[in-house]
Amino acid sequence: MSQSVSHIRFSILGGTASSVWMRISSEDLIKTAIMAAFGAVVSYLVSLLVKCIHKRLKRLKLKD
Repeated sequence: MSQSVSHIRFSILGGTASSVWMRISSEDLIKTAIMAAFGAVVSYLVSLLVKCIHKRLKRLKLKD
């Protein structure tokens, strides 16, 4: 890739990123952070639940 083509691509990406950044309010960022944290907690709890269920089913199969 020539230098001018990569320069143009980075210019386009930089312009797009800066225009999107200017449209995002701090309230949206806070809401997104809270939703991401909530999603991570729910995902962790569901994985623990699935692990617990898997262990119980495994024990039941060993008894049979």
